Amino acid sequence: MPEVTVIGDGPAGSAAALAALDAGSPVTLHSRSIRPRHRVCGEFLSPEFARVAEALGVWERLAAAGPAPIRRMRMRLGSRELQCSLPPGVYGLSRFCLDALLSQAAVERGARLVHSSPVRNSFPTVVATGRKHASRAPKAERLFAFKAHFYGPADDAVELHFFPGGYAGVSPVENGLTNVCGIARLGRIQEFAFDFDALLAAVPSLRERLAPLARCWEWISAGPICPVGLPAGLPVGRYLAGDALAFADPFTGSGLTSALITGRLAGLAAAAAEPVDSYLAACRRAIGPVLRNSAWFRRALVSEWAGVLVGLIPPSWLFRLTRPRVG
Repeated sequence: MPEVTVIGDGPAGSAAALAALDAGSPVTLHSRSIRPRHRVCGEFLSPEFARVAEALGVWERLAAAGPAPIRRMRMRLGSRELQCSLPPGVYGLSRFCLDALLSQAAVERGARLVHSSPVRNSFPTVVATGRKHASRAPKAERLFAFKAHFYGPADDAVELHFFPGGYAGVSPVENGLTNVCGIARLGRIQEFAFDFDALLAAVPSLRERLAPLARCWEWISAGPICPVGLPAGLPVGRYLAGDALAFADPFTGSGLTSALITGRLAGLAAAAAEPVDSYLAACRRAIGPVLRNSAWFRRALVSEWAGVLVGLIPPSWLFRLTRPRVG
C-alpha cells in the first residue's frame, strides 16, 4: 500500500489518517499547530457522526469525554419561535477536545505526526487544511464567523437565532459549558465596531438567552467565509476533504459529520490509489444533498420574506433535509 500524506490534523485530516492506516497504508500527518486550540465551530455532532466515528474505531474514546446530549432544536426570528425534538444520538463536543482526541487516536494507531510542510508533489495526498477564507462578495456583504464559550445554566437544546445580516447558534458542550457561534455580514459587524457582545445584545432573543451566562474567554473570529459546493474535479493523487473540499452553511449542523465522512472516504481512496473522480462521486452521494438543500434554506432565511418563511419551515424539515448520507 502506498504511503499517504495527510495535510491537516483536524477532524477530516485525522479521519483520513485513521482510514488509511486501517487500510494498511503508512501515514504521515502534517499539523500546523503544536497544541490543540479553540476553533470557530458550532461543535454539533449529528446522529450520523457516531456511526462514522464507530467505523473509524474512535467513538468510545469520544463518548468518554462526556459530550453534552442535545435533545431539542429551537429556531428564533424576531417574535417567532419554532421547536422540535431531535433523534437520539445528538451531542455537543468542543473542537478543542474533539481535535485532540482524534489526532491522538491517529498517532496511537501509527501515524507519524510532524510539524513541518509536506514535500511538494508527494502523492497520494489528502488535503484537509480547512475552509478557504475568501469571498467575491462586496466587502460589506462578506461573512465573518465568531465564537466563544460561556459559563452558566446549560440547556439540552441547539438554538438558532436569526437576525438582520446573520444568525447565531447556542448549544451545550462538555463540562456544562455553552457554545455561542455566529455568522454575520461584515457590514453588520462594523456597525458594532466588532463588539460581538453588543451585536448579540441588540437581538432581543439572544439578549434574553445569554443574560444568565458569562463569557469564558475573548471572542475568536474567522473570515471572510463563504459556502462552496463540491469542485468539478481534482488534481491526480490529491484528495481534498472536510471544508477544503466543500463548505455547507453552518446552521445545518452537518459540518463535523461531513468532515469525518469525506475524511474517511479520502483516506480509503488515497490508500487504494483510487481515481479522484471516483472519490468525488462518493462525496457527491454522501454530502451533495446537504450542500444543495442548505443553499436553498440560506436563500430563504436571509430573504425579505424570512419572517414569513420561518413560520412555514418546520425545524424538523431543516434538520432532516440537511443530513449527510452515511454508506
